[in-house]
Amino acid sequence: MSDNFLAGSTTGSVPANPGPIRGRFHIDLRKSPATSKLPTDATGKSRLLRTTTHISATRNTPVARVFLVHGVQTPALGLQPLVTALKSRFASTHFVLVDLWGHGLTDTPVAAHESALFHALIEAVMARLGWDNAHFIGYSFGGATVTSFAAKYPARVSSLVLIAPAGLIKSASFDETQRGYLAGGEGLEERASAWIFEYLEGGKLVVPSDWRERVAQGEVVAEAVREWELREHAGHRASVVGIFRDGGVLDQHAAFAEVAKKDIRCLSILGELDTVCSEQDLRGVGMEDIAIVPRVGHAVARQRVPEVAQLIESFWNKL
Repeated sequence: MSDNFLAGSTTGSVPANPGPIRGRFHIDLRKSPATSKLPTDATGKSRLLRTTTHISATRNTPVARVFLVHGVQTPALGLQPLVTALKSRFASTHFVLVDLWGHGLTDTPVAAHESALFHALIEAVMARLGWDNAHFIGYSFGGATVTSFAAKYPARVSSLVLIAPAGLIKSASFDETQRGYLAGGEGLEERASAWIFEYLEGGKLVVPSDWRERVAQGEVVAEAVREWELREHAGHRASVVGIFRDGGVLDQHAAFAEVAKKDIRCLSILGELDTVCSEQDLRGVGMEDIAIVPRVGHAVARQRVPEVAQLIESFWNKL
């Protein structure tokens, strides 16, 4: 049995005319997978990461195709440890991740970063793969994205796993100055960007001094990845601001409530200390199957991979 990891990469510079903003990427891909690009259109290019397995005998699995959607700031690479853990449990399952617009090796399109933009990216990936449907895992903003996708395209969604989903933060909970940053406007953008990044980061971004040693041991150090994006991806900051304002991080209660009423099996996984989403938030929109991982916050998908993988395995085996 052998695994093939396929990743597409994007390179380029900021164009003179309106169009996708491409970062100048300097990354050692010698230890990374071969490249595979999605089709290019006016929106830009995106990076696809997928795992396939060749096995000599047919193995029954309740889950054949899985599409993972990452959160805002940390790209698809941040979910690779979870995919590796799940792959060890579901060897014949085809797992796919994609860097969302403005993240990792994917362009920033000059377009409103609304939910529909990310739904279209998911649709493009599925069309490229020939998938009519898939089981979805969404982390943080990715959780909000796959929920709104399921509300709009329920036939495409075989099941949902929401890990620390965003989407249930109320914009009304912010003060007048912060709501002004959300609205944007002339003279506000620099301060708005600084506030949004500090809010998402929980303060200033601090890259651990030992990140190189940890990466050498196979760990994904999310802070180092985020610092790299800010430094090397010319459109990343604009995409993050656009996503926070318009992408579905806030006020998605109706979409969650709609999905809760549909015939879609859904598991929600939360960290006990998460301040972005709580069990009460999810129950308030009708979600019922909720698992709590103790003594961890919003980064549960990266910091508690074995527990999260076990919860997903149990859920999938009951489908």
